[in-house]
Amino acid sequence: MESKELLGYFTLALKPLSVRGETVSNTMKRKLLRISELDENSDTYTMSAYLIAQLGKNYTDRLNNKITGKELIELAWTVIEDAQYMLGGIVTFLEAENEEKLLSFYRGNRFSQFDTRQTASDMDGPHELVQLLRLL
Repeated sequence: MESKELLGYFTLALKPLSVRGETVSNTMKRKLLRISELDENSDTYTMSAYLIAQLGKNYTDRLNNKITGKELIELAWTVIEDAQYMLGGIVTFLEAENEEKLLSFYRGNRFSQFDTRQTASDMDGPHELVQLLRLL
């Protein structure tokens, strides 16, 4: 009998995304202009984007050693590429805690920071999330 183990997980969603022009390079602005709606008054680009809502590894009984974070994010990226082929769109984004090890991981996987967002109050109180994006 073959044993199955949950090594990691990810969740994806299609969400509206607004990017302030002041937070991205001119090259990125040109790319976003092709697939977004520009509000010239606020210099904001609005579009539909794929959100990597969750990404996590299973640390139970050393299962985290059976898959790398890079392999896990590439599995998520493969699903996003398949969705893009069928549905369109070129932007993927995620939000992460402002921890250098985590941000370095995402930058190493071709995500670029474009903004921050303050969370709504919860049990731990509001805190800041770093927003990162990657184009297909």
